[in-house]
Amino acid sequence: VQERGALGFERHYHVTDPFIRRLGLEAELQGHSGCVNCLEWNEKGDLLASGSDDQHTIVWDPLHHKKLLSMHTGHTANIFSVKFLPHSGDRILITGAADSKVHVHDLTVKETIHMFGDHTNRVKRIATAPMWPNTFWSAAEDGLIRQYDLRENSKRSEVLIDLTEYCGQLVEAKCLTVNPQDNNYLAVGASGPFVRLYDIRMIHNHRKSMKQSPSAGVHTFCDRQKPLPDGAAQYYVAGHLPVKLPDYNNRLRVLVATYVTFSPDGTELLVNMGGEQVYLFDLTYKQRPYTFLLPKKCHTSGGKCDAVVEVSGRQSEITLTCAPFFPFSPQVELPPYLERIKQQANEAFACQLWTQAIQLYSKAVQKAPNNAMLYGNRAAAYMKRKWDGDHYDALRDCLKAISLNPCHLKAHFRLARCLFELKYVAEALECLDDFKGKFPEQAHSSACDALDRDINAALFSKSDNAEDKKGGGPIRLRATGRKDSISEDEMVLRERSYDYKFRYCGHCNTTTDIKEANFFGSNAQYIVSGSDDGSFFIWEKETTNLVRVLQGDESIVNCLQPHPSYCFLATSGIDPVVRLWNPRPESETLNGRVVVDMEGASQANQRRMNADPLEVMLLNMGYRITGLTSGGAGGSDDEDSSEGQVQCRPS
Repeated sequence: VQERGALGFERHYHVTDPFIRRLGLEAELQGHSGCVNCLEWNEKGDLLASGSDDQHTIVWDPLHHKKLLSMHTGHTANIFSVKFLPHSGDRILITGAADSKVHVHDLTVKETIHMFGDHTNRVKRIATAPMWPNTFWSAAEDGLIRQYDLRENSKRSEVLIDLTEYCGQLVEAKCLTVNPQDNNYLAVGASGPFVRLYDIRMIHNHRKSMKQSPSAGVHTFCDRQKPLPDGAAQYYVAGHLPVKLPDYNNRLRVLVATYVTFSPDGTELLVNMGGEQVYLFDLTYKQRPYTFLLPKKCHTSGGKCDAVVEVSGRQSEITLTCAPFFPFSPQVELPPYLERIKQQANEAFACQLWTQAIQLYSKAVQKAPNNAMLYGNRAAAYMKRKWDGDHYDALRDCLKAISLNPCHLKAHFRLARCLFELKYVAEALECLDDFKGKFPEQAHSSACDALDRDINAALFSKSDNAEDKKGGGPIRLRATGRKDSISEDEMVLRERSYDYKFRYCGHCNTTTDIKEANFFGSNAQYIVSGSDDGSFFIWEKETTNLVRVLQGDESIVNCLQPHPSYCFLATSGIDPVVRLWNPRPESETLNGRVVVDMEGASQANQRRMNADPLEVMLLNMGYRITGLTSGGAGGSDDEDSSEGQVQCRPS
């Protein structure tokens, strides 16, 4: 019992805030001659495997900084994934590579014992499952997810999921992972903003029943066999991305999930969205993406406010309760320590330190999640900062503030402005009209008049009329072109997508398609991600606040794999080395790898993500581009045309 208690204590406290603050470089493991594209700890954490462009895999003793084994994998191109096969005594290692092959190696004899050549394009990820010792999966750029069982057939694999049946021939699978607590669930990241969660058992049972059915081979013209049974797939997407997709495509900005992973308890899914931010999805308390939640007539005498929320093109009725039925009074005072944090946030806002204000409001929100004023103020800061996704987070905050206080004046107005900035022009007009009806004394304020002018100008603009999204949910989820045609089944799954819980900003993920993001700590207290600027970023999970940035590579950090039980992190990227990080002794002066100006690094990355691809290429070659080193971040969003009091000043 004491041993179990000690292990529980170790796991609970192995990553704590003081440790994060002291995190520094411990060692560099040298042995590869090319980029190190993948890292994998064994279950005990005493071995670390790496795979590289040099087509070699190396197994390290990371605790003693020793190379234990190096072998050529038999691949003829870059290795992108490496995995220990569970319950093999760390003897069996699996690799996937750009030569479209999957190889299985016996480390004890340094031999490749199985070679699978079923994919027709680059293999990007391998996944294993703790409870399925002889089984593994691969994701490749041919759009296929394949399953392998070393007991049944050592020569071939079976197609588990064919994304081309849903998304056309151009779709590419980029990453996959199995839920550590329920190995029946497989998450897949691919081209586009949608992340897919599949029930493997349902898929297998469906196929078995199809084979056993006497009429399995008889089909009429109207009888279509579904590749996956109903309920076997659930999609997740950041609610604003389907709408932004055409704009990103026009700017050659590619959205693709480069890494997916589950939290240790299997209840959350983390996604590094290439071309965008890092997103966390709650698999237990799911939330539909909404673009619009507008309380109708709010009766001041009490009663109920009816509201409509548009969910990816569909509408569902919800009910908001007005005063005097508040579970928490909107006028409730914050405890003194939270009031001080709020005042600090307001001061940061007044100094136009938007990110600092957001982080302080977020800190207060975590402690007082039912305070409408905090959500309203944070929404104002998001709207002023204007990074990618900020207006959608602001919209979410406005809706939360209104749900807590349906007659929250500033949240109502900010909601209308957010809808306009998100290009929901007709909805913005309806929301603004509702605002004027509820708050007639504000109907002719300068901010109200300015937004009214903006909305009407957009409504009468030919370009905006052509892109009017009113009632156009399914259309904006559909791709164009013949080779990437979207099936009706895919459309239904996209329309049923769930939204994210948290968003993490600051890094840049546009240059490579293998960039990882991971939970740090067995309780998933922190989120870590690599970045195109050669740094890696660490955020508090619950507040989403950035707490640490470290320089991890001369060019790009792609891989971050936390140790299974210690505050120990392995990273790699373009440099031909593996770097190990842990908390440094307090007596040791931290080295120059700490990025002190986290805000400056984050702003530079936002500019980088919005830059012209040619400019980024030149920047990577060492040229200084004026447009990349000056001006505001998130440059694709227009500045607000008005700064009236009702919109901007925090409460």
